[in-house]
Amino acid sequence: HNGYKATDKHKTDLNFENLKGGDDLDPNYVLSSRVRTGRSIKGYALPPHNSRGERRAVERLSVEALNSLDGEFKGKYYPLKSMTDAEQEQLIADHFLFDKPVSPLLLAAGMARDWPDARGIWHNENKTFLVWVNEEDHLRVISMQQGGNMKEVFRRFCVGLQRIEEIFKKHNHGFMWNEHLGF
Repeated sequence: HNGYKATDKHKTDLNFENLKGGDDLDPNYVLSSRVRTGRSIKGYALPPHNSRGERRAVERLSVEALNSLDGEFKGKYYPLKSMTDAEQEQLIADHFLFDKPVSPLLLAAGMARDWPDARGIWHNENKTFLVWVNEEDHLRVISMQQGGNMKEVFRRFCVGLQRIEEIFKKHNHGFMWNEHLGF
């Protein structure tokens, strides 16, 4: 894979101060900026294989962790199961929410099993920090905003992701990680 050897080690740098540039992208060309990643929680099967009970446990743990965030990260969880169709469509149109998988590959892998049970979106009050729960990963963490200040988007992403990881570790559920493959 592009020269990545079996002995290579994955490098992750979530120190936002190490980002060079990114705060002066041309507003004539950049409408919005986004950074996102997926995380899987240790102790639970990955989404294509987890049971309804595991998916619900991931949702409970995630909601508890996310609802404990404060400051710029204070927010609320919205389960898909209790959203109206209009609310879902609006969040999808605003690029905040994922939709039910339609790809034959994802469907064959079981990604839509029990849809929409134990799936949802959590976001901060400004809708600039979002977490999708039980989409293709246990968690999909997203920092986004209008304009081209990628430095600010990346700062929020790094700080928020690190806070979430700390909370999960306090609950004895860190994120899956491998020194060769990463997260």
